[in-house]
Amino acid sequence: MIKEISSLQNDLVKEIVQLQEKSRTRKKLGLFVIEGQREIKLAIEGAYKLKQILFCEDIISKNEIDQLIIATDQKEPPVLIRISIQVYQKIAHRKTTEGVVAVAESKELSLRGLELKNDCLVLIAEASEKPGNIGALLRTADAANLDAVIIANPKTDFYNPNIIRSSVGCVFTNQIAQGSTDEILDLLKEKKINIYAAALDKRSLPYHQMDYTKASAIVVGTEATGLSEQWMVNAKKNIIIPMQGKIDSLNVSVSAAIVIFEAKRQRNFGLSK
Repeated sequence: MIKEISSLQNDLVKEIVQLQEKSRTRKKLGLFVIEGQREIKLAIEGAYKLKQILFCEDIISKNEIDQLIIATDQKEPPVLIRISIQVYQKIAHRKTTEGVVAVAESKELSLRGLELKNDCLVLIAEASEKPGNIGALLRTADAANLDAVIIANPKTDFYNPNIIRSSVGCVFTNQIAQGSTDEILDLLKEKKINIYAAALDKRSLPYHQMDYTKASAIVVGTEATGLSEQWMVNAKKNIIIPMQGKIDSLNVSVSAAIVIFEAKRQRNFGLSK
């Protein structure tokens, strides 16, 4: 049986608006909102449990929704709710999604939950708070098929709707975790993962001179303040991208991509030799 909501004053509608707007609500309820067919499909592939799927038949067909329901393969399928165009416009963070919004359960995202290979390649971003940058980092990580993306001392949560949007759903395709710098350093030492800290520092060496073929963590900081000293003193090497123009740095996601794909090149892009 399909439920229906047409009132903007409905309690679920109000809750979804709060989930879209407030990190505190997402953390308290352990829920977040996903918009768009592609993003919902990627969340399903990433084993996220959907609680409700709300759809506007003025925009999307019931048949397309049925295909999403089948893909979930959950013991308890998500509740299906038909909504009016007014309700959709109220709850949609993006105005160009395809008429479908899902409410999903968050994952814990603990460091101890990570599954890392002996020769893993991971990306660590310290104190990132701009959703656009985090989303771009997640897209790069997906493109390179990294083993994990970790946020140190997070300033925002992974389930911020702007991160989901800017990552085009790659928040669901990557193995992700967050923790304090101390906690992450402890994990890297325990797993014997070499740390390469990207920093504008006199101790830094050109990134392409490093050997990333063993277990490696590439660490980037914010564009405003760079990396904290704690990362630089614990790194195997501090690295830098040689700049040949007038400016001394690149956008953090661009810098990360350059180093990551050098590491992938050294590993023959995962292809057998």
